[in-house]
Order: sequence, then structure tokens, then C-alpha cells
Amino acid sequence: MAKQSVAEQFVDILARAGVKRLYGVVGDSLNPVVDAIRRNPAMDWIHVRHEETAAFAAGAEAQVTGELAACAGSCGPGNLHLINGLYDAHRSMAPVLALASHIPSSEIGLGYFQETHPELLFQECSHYNEMISNPEQMPRLLQTAIQHAIGRGGVSVVSMPGDIASRPAPEKSIEHALVTARPTVRPGDDEIDKLCRMVDEAKRVTLFCGSGTAGAHAEVMEFAEKIKSPVGHALRGKEWIQYDNPYDVGMSGLLGYGAAYEATNECDLLVLLGTDFPYNAFLPDDVKIVQVDVRPEHLGRRSKLDLAVWGDVRETLRCLTPRVKPKSDRKFLDRMLKKHANALEGVVKAYTRKVDKHVPIHPEYVASVLDEMADEDAVFTVDTGMNNVWAARYLTPNGKRRVIGSFSHGSMANALPQAIGAQFTDLNRQVVAMSGDGGFSMLMGDFLTLVQYDLPVKVVLFNNSSLGMVELEMLVAGLPSYGTNNANTDYAAIARAAGAYGVRVEKPKQLQGALKDAFKHKGPALVDVVTDPNALSIPPKISADMVTGFALSASKIVLDGGVGRMLQMARSNLRNVPRP
Repeated sequence: MAKQSVAEQFVDILARAGVKRLYGVVGDSLNPVVDAIRRNPAMDWIHVRHEETAAFAAGAEAQVTGELAACAGSCGPGNLHLINGLYDAHRSMAPVLALASHIPSSEIGLGYFQETHPELLFQECSHYNEMISNPEQMPRLLQTAIQHAIGRGGVSVVSMPGDIASRPAPEKSIEHALVTARPTVRPGDDEIDKLCRMVDEAKRVTLFCGSGTAGAHAEVMEFAEKIKSPVGHALRGKEWIQYDNPYDVGMSGLLGYGAAYEATNECDLLVLLGTDFPYNAFLPDDVKIVQVDVRPEHLGRRSKLDLAVWGDVRETLRCLTPRVKPKSDRKFLDRMLKKHANALEGVVKAYTRKVDKHVPIHPEYVASVLDEMADEDAVFTVDTGMNNVWAARYLTPNGKRRVIGSFSHGSMANALPQAIGAQFTDLNRQVVAMSGDGGFSMLMGDFLTLVQYDLPVKVVLFNNSSLGMVELEMLVAGLPSYGTNNANTDYAAIARAAGAYGVRVEKPKQLQGALKDAFKHKGPALVDVVTDPNALSIPPKISADMVTGFALSASKIVLDGGVGRMLQMARSNLRNVPRP
């Protein structure tokens, strides 16, 4: 029986950890690993056109499944291309193992062709970053990398010279049981007692929720009901907390809406649940703040805390809710619910008049129609920029849908590659990439990956021939837009030339039919919608202290634009408010 190589052992261990595919671009230093995958029925090699796509796809797969995903790049420039997608995965806390193959081990440090130093390059975007320089390091080093990625939630990078990958694996190597799931973390009794006292003493409590509330929807609702608290959320918390939420007061942050800002600034006690919300300008500095997070390094880095609680949100609330005293006074909650509904009523008027006749098409109208026509369990991947606005305001969460974007790293061009990773997890689940023309054109080559694998991803392209968010940032800063125009390109024609379904939509009456046909198409499809580049307008009164870059308080300064079915949700919640 032939002796197993290091590359074969590497692939076997990844497969045992649950990795089903490795995204990447082949290259000479990667050849031993790719050939090992070819001969291993438990894993597939997914050939993308750019390694950045590979990292984004792996990150999206990990976010959809909650399991380890993997990507690879060949030596030098190949693995260097991974870095942007790995930054995004790491900041999204997606468990990803990246293989950075390396130049021949005998040439390291001698300025060899394509030489870089991956152990230095990936240091900031990983929990673990080490090189296999000797076969004897296997499999312990790879197992350690896997457990870092899964256990800490983020990226591990293993670099390996191609000649090491080709060598025989060590005999009697130690392979231990792999950790493939994270435990829950319960705070200590002292922290729970302190938090209970603070909640009991406060008259007005607001909950502000982030992505750490995933899996804790029922617990948050039970807690909010018991203490009569409004519930706001950050963008990454929207999909987990907004649906079936009678206490919803909207979203805070750069793209916020509703009464979330007022609710977080007018309370006695603000409880931050599973959020690493980065914009401290939106957080109050004159109320008591408690933060609950499973990652202790997040505690207190955005605002001064009166209590830091290290724990999983669900487990924390399961301990806390039975202990707190029920509150009967709904005045604060009802006032915030009314403010929320009134705020949405005012905002929605901007794009309710003749939107089905407006040319160029309002992007809000496109997002609204898309929300209504997409499947109940669709996965949306959202480009950074104006598409974040449309996703935040129009995509309706329901507990089944997923919304994935570069919400922490803020990279362009993420939607298409993330859609690739999301679609590979389930070929029968609807995956919709909400792309801007700027982001799509940046990594457009990987539309060919959809065609090659016949992935049924539907790309809905918001084509305003500009970098719309950058123009808005320039406007807020008092600068004329410059360098933001894109050529007026017919992307549908490009899609058809590539062998996919492509249709261009220039009039609102064409939109529903185009989306319906694209969704019915069994393979990849692109709907190129020509949208109004002037869709967002800024209110006339903007004071200097309201602007830090583009840090606008969306409750004090509302970007004109609709809010879709969220207004209906707010009106529905008002039915719970007692009438005088």
C-alpha cells in the first residue's frame, strides 16, 4: 500500500472536520493538494477565477452552515489575493481555514520567484497563522488551526511549501478527535445578580441587538416582554431579531431608520446584546450601559460600560429573565413604538408616488418588488454601498431568510462571490446576489464560475452607472462628486455572451416579469436593472457635529427613501399600544 503524502493527509483531516470543498485557483505549489482532492471522494475542488472570490465564498459558506469552510491560494501572488476575503471572514467571525501554499522550502528567505511571507501577511486577519516547514508537524498543526477557526470563530491560515506537501506523511502521526462545534458560555452568578439589580432599578430599559442574538430570538422577546423594553438592532442583527417582534423600533447606525436612536439615547439603561456595533457616535454617553458578548475582547471597546457580561446571549437571558422583576409601566415602550411608526410614515412618502412609472427606476422599488417575489427561505448576498441601504430597509426577515454582506469589513465586490459559497451549500435553495454595478464589475470574472458549475444564483444588478455611496459621502463632506462614474454597460448582454440568462430592465413595468422569468430559470441568471443614480437625497439641515465621515444619526438625519414592509410591521405593533 502506497504511503500517504502530507497533502493527502492534509485533505483527509479537512474532510474529517466537515469541509466539503476547497475554493481556489490551481498553481504549481498547490498541485499536490489539488491532486489529493481529485482522488478523495469526500471533497471537491472549486475552481474560481480570483482567489479573493475563493475567500469570500468560503466565508459565506461558513456563515450559512455555521461549519468550517476552506479556501486556498498558490505561492506568492496566489495566496496574497486571498487576503481581502479573509479579512471579511475574520471580521464576520466565520470559521474558515485558508491554505497559503509556499515556494520550495529550500528557497525561503532568498528572494526566490514569487516569494512572500504568508506568516506575516495574514497575521492581522487570523486567529492562527503558522507554516508547516517539516512533515513531522502534521497533523497536529493543521488540527490546531482547525480548532482555532472553529473555537474562536474566524480565520486560521496554514502555509505550506509545495515540496513539503509532496513528502511522505510521518508514520504513527497523532490524530486526535477534532472539535467541530462551539460551546455555550454562561456568565457567573455574580454578573447575573449585578445585571438583574440594574434592570430592576431602571425605569426605562432598551435592548440593542447584534448578530450575537442568532438563535436567541425567543429569549430576547421573552425578556423584552417582561421588562417592557423597546428592541433596536444593528444591521447584522436585523435578520435575527426584527421578525415577529412587537417591540421593534428599527435600526441604528449609518443606514438606520425609525426610533432606534431615540430608544437607545432616552433610556435609563441600555443593554447591548451580542453586538460589536462600531459607530460609537450613535451610542449614548449619559446613560448606564451593559454589554453582553461571548467574545470578551468586544466588551467595552465601543462605549464606557457600567457592567461587562461575558456570556452567550441566549444562555445569559435564560439565567437572567426568571430573576428580574416584571415591569408593568409601558409608557416608554409605547412612546418609542409610536415614534418608530411616525418616523417610518414620514420616510416612506418619498418614494410612494408613481414609483411604478418613474424612469430611471427607483432602486427602492426594485428592492421592494424583489423582497415580495423572493422565496421565504432565500439567501441574499448584498454588495457594500447603496445596496446595504436597500437591504436594510426592504428585505423582510422571517427567521428563514439569510442576509449576508461585508457588514463589518465593508469591502466592495462581495455579493457575487458570497453567492457562490452560499449556493454550493444547497443547490435547491434560492440565492440572490444584490449587486451594484461597481462591485459586480470588480470581480465580474467569477460570473463565469456560476456558468461553469451551472449554479442557479440570481444576480439582481442595481445599475446606476456610478459608485453611489461614494457620491453620497462626498456630498455629505461638501465635496463635488469626482471619479465615481462608471461606463453605461449592458451587463445582461455580457451574461448572455457568457452562456447565462440575462435580461436588461429599463422601465418599471418590465421588472416583475423579468424577475419572475429569472427566478424560473434553472441556471445562473442576471437581471440588469437601470436605476436612478439620484435616488437618495440628504435633508437640508446638517450640522457639523452630526457628521463624522458619513456617521449620520439616521433618527436625527433621515436619508430619504422608503422602508418597505417595515412600515406595515410598525403599524401592526402599534395595535399593542393601549389607547387613551
